[in-house]
Parts: sequence; structure tokens; C-alpha cells
Amino acid sequence: MQRTGAQLAMLLAINGALLVLGAAISDGSFLSPFNLQSMASQIPELGLLAIGVMLAMCAGNGGIDLSGIALANLSGVLSAVVVSSILSATGNEATFSLAFIVVALLCGFTGGVINGLLISKLDITPILCTLGTQMAFTGLAVVLSGGKAVAVGSPALLSRLGNDMIAGIPISFVVFILVAALIAAALKFTPYGLWLMLMGTNQKAAVYAGFPKAGVLIATYALSGTLSGLAGIIIAARNVNVKYDYGSSYLLIAILIAVMAGVRPEGGYGRVVCVVLSAIALQLMSSLLNFGGLSNFVRDLAWGALLLTFLAIGRYNLTGLITPLKRQVHTNSGANPSSTGT
Repeated sequence: MQRTGAQLAMLLAINGALLVLGAAISDGSFLSPFNLQSMASQIPELGLLAIGVMLAMCAGNGGIDLSGIALANLSGVLSAVVVSSILSATGNEATFSLAFIVVALLCGFTGGVINGLLISKLDITPILCTLGTQMAFTGLAVVLSGGKAVAVGSPALLSRLGNDMIAGIPISFVVFILVAALIAAALKFTPYGLWLMLMGTNQKAAVYAGFPKAGVLIATYALSGTLSGLAGIIIAARNVNVKYDYGSSYLLIAILIAVMAGVRPEGGYGRVVCVVLSAIALQLMSSLLNFGGLSNFVRDLAWGALLLTFLAIGRYNLTGLITPLKRQVHTNSGANPSSTGT
């Protein structure tokens, strides 16, 4: 509980500091409604991928999903190819949009189930399994698209999802927050959430306790894959086409968001609200770097350095360094009376 509160407070402080710094260096334009709306519209696709990474990491045993952005791109490409061959984006826009959404979600779900089956049934190390499926998903997207961008167009419903507002807030951001809230509720109030966290804490104990290990792993990666499919929908909704190599740096950033949120790489801990705040903080940092006129290469360098920094903080945290000293002082003070009594 103490760790959760400290992580949440730190992320709130980081977001507040970034907003103040952005306002200071931009004479207030950083906080303009247009800029805030622009940033909010860019958060969902990364945030959804980061929640998927968080779920896989919570499962423990080195669990991670490296296939997220590849599966998101495959979902968009496959849906565009299949739906465009049957329906016209301009003829019946609502039907096209709904069909696109359904096919993309099914593709993401199927890809996640494949990951879960390979990891749970064949006992493949998650990082190696999802690295392999990442390449497989990318290769399949290349074959389907011929290595070119696939046009989606701007059918009304899909376009509104990616570009319109509700009460001044991007619809895609509202969808992201609703999905995040549903997943947070599932982790907190359902047996699945309990099984996932306890399994990540101690897999052997979970198995001996009768937890459905295979079912939890399959459900976790299926949920992660579905989030990738949803991210692919939002990517398609914000652009007029989809491509197999969109967001090449998204994998690094999604992992960074999860690590910044305090998700333990060894499993057993993760909080969705912290992932949401971490995604917002990364977007604020990215916008600040844009205001500073720095290139994408510098940003990738910054993300890599941040990832290493937060991994080090998580591994060698201040409380971990202070606690042994307290124990030592307590031990010495407890030893003094016995030595004086002899």
C-alpha cells in the first residue's frame, strides 16, 4: 500500500512539474486548449499498448509482450485489406467502420491467444515467444500489404473516433480512459486479478494452490492482444492509411511507460492508474522536447536513458538502501544491553 501511494504521488508530482515547466518555457502556449487536445489525442495508442505490457509483466516469470505494436499494425492492415475487399469506405461508412473495428479486435484477440497458448502450453519463455510472434506478425502484415501503406480512408464513424471531441476532450482519449477503468476494475474486483497478481508473486505457490495457471496466462495475453487491436483501430482512425512499420519506437516507449508506472519486471505488481499517469507524463515530455526543437533521434535517446534510469531506481530504490541501515542500527542497539550486562 505504501509503495502504491508513493508511486502515485511521484507520478502526480512529475506531471505537475512538467505542466509548470512547459508553461514557463512557452509563455503559456504549452497549456493552450489546442496543444492539450493534441497531446490527449496521441496518448491512447501508446497507453493501450503500455497497459498490455503491464498485464504481461504482472504475470511474472519474465513475462512481457514485445509483439504489441506489431499486432496493432497487423490488425489495422488485415482489417483494411479484408473489409475494403467487401465494402466501400465511401458507400456505407457506418457499416465499413463497424466491420473494420470488429475485424481488428478479432485479429488482436487471436494474436494474443496465440501468444498465450505458446507460453502456457509449450512453456516458451515469454520474451522469446513474443519476440518471435512480433516478427511473424510484422511479416504477415508485409505479405498482406505488399510492403505498402493500405488506404483506409475517412469513413465518418472511424474518423470521428480518431479526430472528434466530446466536451473538448478527444473521443479516443475518452475511450482509452474507459478501457483503462474497466481493466482496473477487473484486476481489483475479479478472481482473475487476484490470480494474476498472486501468480506473478509466486508461480509455484499459485500452482500448488490450484490456480488455473494456463487459463490466466492465455487470458492475460488475449487481453493484451485485444488492447493491441484497439490501438490499431485508433491508429487507423487518426490516419488515412495503415502500414506494417508504423510506430517503430512504440515498443520501447510502452515498456518505459510501464516501468515508470512502477510495474515490477519480476511480476506481481502493477496499477492501471499509474500506467495512465505515466503515459500522460511521457506525452508531456515528448511535447516539451518538440517545443525545444529536438529531433526524433534525440527523443529515442532520451527514452532509452529514462528506461535505464527507472529500472535502476526500481532495482536499487532509496528505501531499499535505507532499510538495511535501519536494521543494522536496530541490531546494534539491541546488542548493547546484553554486552553491558555481562
